[in-house]
Amino acid sequence: MNISSDIIQGCLKGSSQSQKMLYDKLAPYLLGVARRYISDAILAEDMMIESMYKVLTKIQQFSGEGNFVAWARRICVNECLMSLRKNKAYFESIDDSHLQIGDVERIEGDIAAKDIMNLLQKLPTGYRTVFNMYVIEGYKHREIAEKLGISINTSKSQLILAKRKMLKLWEELNKTNLD
Repeated sequence: MNISSDIIQGCLKGSSQSQKMLYDKLAPYLLGVARRYISDAILAEDMMIESMYKVLTKIQQFSGEGNFVAWARRICVNECLMSLRKNKAYFESIDDSHLQIGDVERIEGDIAAKDIMNLLQKLPTGYRTVFNMYVIEGYKHREIAEKLGISINTSKSQLILAKRKMLKLWEELNKTNLD
């Protein structure tokens, strides 16, 4: 997705027509981002709206360097993370010394994007959040730990457990489809 510099410039000047064009182009994308983090559809929509509000009211903070959509996505991710922290999302801290990744790694290559999105909605909040941040957004475990207020090992174990759970759900789905 590309947002033209004309739309951005119009928003900077307070043009309601440019703001509507930006909303029409960007809102569906940001809703998809929010849905990856927030399982409740209404709350995800609220996060998208909050994100769009911040994008529109803080657009002057966009330096013009880099990708505008990536800048807006980061705002949306941060809004979702703040909501999860405010609602005290549960992150399971476990001893991960005995965990082996094994077959779990293959799940990323075997599942189509829409299947991942459907499976993500079935994961517990902690698993889903860390999986999104690490696999989809590209955060490192150190960054995830800092943003979520958890340990690096908790981040790692949440990722391993998320992949295991997704693999199990994927296998159950395939078994159901074969029956």
